[in-house]
Parts: sequence; C-alpha cells; structure tokens
Amino acid sequence: MRKYFSAYTAAVIAALDNGETDFAALKNELLTKIGFMQHERLIHLMVTILFALLLFLCLIAYFVSGITGLLAASVLMLILLIPYIAHYYFLENGVQKLYRLYDKVCEKIS
Repeated sequence: MRKYFSAYTAAVIAALDNGETDFAALKNELLTKIGFMQHERLIHLMVTILFALLLFLCLIAYFVSGITGLLAASVLMLILLIPYIAHYYFLENGVQKLYRLYDKVCEKIS
C-alpha cells in the first residue's frame, strides 16, 4: 500500500506541475482514489479498534481468572495491534495528503 500510495501521489504532483494536464479528469480520478483510501482507512480503523478491545478483554479476563494463557493472548494481541496502529496512522496521514492535493487541483481549475 505504501508503494502504491507514494507512486500515485508522485504522479499527481507531476501532473500538477505539468501545464498540459486535464485538471478536470485529474480531479475526478483523485476523488475516486480518495474514496478508496477513505474506505481502506475505515476498515483498518474497525480492525484496530477490534484488536484493542480484544486486548483489553483478554487483560481483564487474565486479572479476574489468573489464567496465564490469557496473558499470552494479550501479548499476541499487543504485538498485532502495534503494526495496525502504525498502518492506520499512515492511512490517516495519506488521506489528508490527498485532500491537500485535491485542493491544489481545484485551485488549478479555478
């Protein structure tokens, strides 16, 4: 996803610098890509929240019952949660970058 996003934003920036670009078509394409990225961001937010809730439920169950398997499950959830948070952070910042590029395209049309 990172390579795809970096390549796409570089292409949009190059198109903005190019004077022969069809900015109306670029605007429509950018809106479509923003929609895709927003959907991806929403799905990853839901997965991240799910893993965080599972982590806390496992921790609470461990403190109540004392079963060490629940502590191991909590550690595994934490190990999975950290990359999910990092990826969601990337998606959030990426969508905001697309918003700024969209604004620049709109300025070129006006």
